[in-house]
Amino acid sequence: MAKIVISSGKRKTAIARAIIRPGKGRVFINNIPLEIYPIEMARWKILEPLLLAGDDIRNSVDIHVNVRGGGVMAQADAARIAIARGLVELTKNEELKKLFLEYDKTMLSGDPRQAEPKKFARYSARRRWQKSYR
Repeated sequence: MAKIVISSGKRKTAIARAIIRPGKGRVFINNIPLEIYPIEMARWKILEPLLLAGDDIRNSVDIHVNVRGGGVMAQADAARIAIARGLVELTKNEELKKLFLEYDKTMLSGDPRQAEPKKFARYSARRRWQKSYR
């Protein structure tokens, strides 16, 4: 397993690029080790595909993820998708792919939902001015 895999993941406006190469099991998100990543919920979200893959895969690869755009959880979801896609591509294991899809379909396929754009003469996409008839 001496090859390098580059994969990407998107969620809302967040885009993540993951570089997976043989190593000792280190994971970096924007050059920050995953163990000290500041947001705990995001940390667990990013860790999901690695926990599902098992110790033998997790301890044999180094993962560097670069994430830009979006909010904290959108970035975590994008990183999670990039890592899961990269692991499936690296191992070429149908069992792993099936496991990821069974656990959560969006781990490999992504989520197409986007925020609705704001309309003119309104506060937001749907909200209108209040009316009073008294």
